[in-house]
Amino acid sequence: MRTVTIVATGPQVLVQDLGRPGFAHLGVPPSGALDAPALRLANRLVGNAESLAGLEILLGGLRLRAESPCFVAVTGPSASITVDGRQRGTHTPIHLSIGDELTLAQPTDGLRNYLAVNGGVAVDAELGSRSTDVLSGIGPAQVRAGDVVPLGEPRGIAAGADQLAASALPAELTLSVLLGPREDWFDEPAAQLRAGTWRVSPESNRIGLRLTGPALRRAAPYAGLELPSEPVVTGAVQVPANGRPVVFLADHPTTGGYPVVGVVPTSELATLAQVRPGTVVRLRPVG
Repeated sequence: MRTVTIVATGPQVLVQDLGRPGFAHLGVPPSGALDAPALRLANRLVGNAESLAGLEILLGGLRLRAESPCFVAVTGPSASITVDGRQRGTHTPIHLSIGDELTLAQPTDGLRNYLAVNGGVAVDAELGSRSTDVLSGIGPAQVRAGDVVPLGEPRGIAAGADQLAASALPAELTLSVLLGPREDWFDEPAAQLRAGTWRVSPESNRIGLRLTGPALRRAAPYAGLELPSEPVVTGAVQVPANGRPVVFLADHPTTGGYPVVGVVPTSELATLAQVRPGTVVRLRPVG
């Protein structure tokens, strides 16, 4: 069996593919790579189907040793990569011989890098996906030092770069918000969103991007009221009792009892995988 051994990790390394959508009725979040375009690109670079599982690496610190010859590729924000002390690049296939050790440093910008190996990470699937869901605990355990990670058999050829590396994130991020379904619970919701400036909280994680800053005011008829739990989607901007928005990400609960003022479009969610605590966020109502 083809394998790699994890020598060391940073704060968090998870196995992720494109997730397990379609199980919300069972209370199962969609999960999957937060920056799906980065994982798709890493897979293409090593000749994999885009849907194969790779490693999602939070703030670097990964060291792995090849126990079989393989190609790997790292995407996401710019970060230093070495193989046995020799500098290598992101966004390009890297060949590892048996015994080679790859080290990934903390990215200079952003949060999460993605590492694909030709053949993909071949841990057991649950509900059709190999993704780790940190909310429900479904999927493989968090990757730890000493783990031996099984790999699938390669099906394609490492193809080289087909897309430029992502540019640095702006110091201030503006997110579109499609109002609803509970915007009527708030006093002039569009005006409040346009006027507000928030910052990303250090308490953010794969479940949600928590924002600190001004509290959204409830409309008078809804002040102090509770809302029965109802379904929520990825990108939902939920407003808990303290009035400070939370943008739900891939491992979000499938129902919630706080009003959702709007939803961030799917096309903008990958950026949220990379915004660091302290980043300024503006919410721009559209539609």
